[in-house]
Amino acid sequence: MEKSWVLYILECKDGTLYTGITDNLERRLAAHNAGKGAKYTRGRGPLILRYIENCADHSAALRREFALKKLKKEEKLALCDRFSELR
Repeated sequence: MEKSWVLYILECKDGTLYTGITDNLERRLAAHNAGKGAKYTRGRGPLILRYIENCADHSAALRREFALKKLKKEEKLALCDRFSELR
């Protein structure tokens, strides 16, 4: 059985955004919040999960992450806002 992959966007305390992928969102968020996630998010907590997108596989998640990292902050925030409206 293939793992399911998730792309996510976190909003840091300082208003910056972090985009990442994982095959276990709960574990990854716990690592970020414990200061053991990405170096970028250390010391920038508390972190708010702003966006989640399921991806078909690891390769698709990497491609989507690369595409989102090219977006301007305003575009990422608009994506997050549309996501929160759907929830």
